[in-house]
Amino acid sequence: MGNPNILSVGQEWLVDASGCPAWRLTDRAVLAGLFEALIVELKLHVVGTPQWHVFPPPSGITGLALLSESHLAIHTFPEHGYAALSVYSCRPRAQPALEALVKQHLQATSLTLRTLAREALTR
Repeated sequence: MGNPNILSVGQEWLVDASGCPAWRLTDRAVLAGLFEALIVELKLHVVGTPQWHVFPPPSGITGLALLSESHLAIHTFPEHGYAALSVYSCRPRAQPALEALVKQHLQATSLTLRTLAREALTR
């Protein structure tokens, strides 16, 4: 049995994607496609419109989608072929096919996936 004083408030998946072609990390449509695939796969509910900040070259893009379940965020570094993705859901869910989706959309050659349990101490 788990600790009765700890309440699960969801999970966060952190993805470090390396070996991505620089052009994919500077193409807002590619990143929006990744967000849309995650939203569909996880049955997420976007609040408002995803926000995108495109930095001047050679820098990348920061994207954020506010969700009723929490958030999706990405930061790209095309000069390093790297993207950092955060998918946080306050509702328990099965792990999505993150590796396949990131490789498909960003063409990453290397991927690290970490899962963090989000927990609140109730007393």
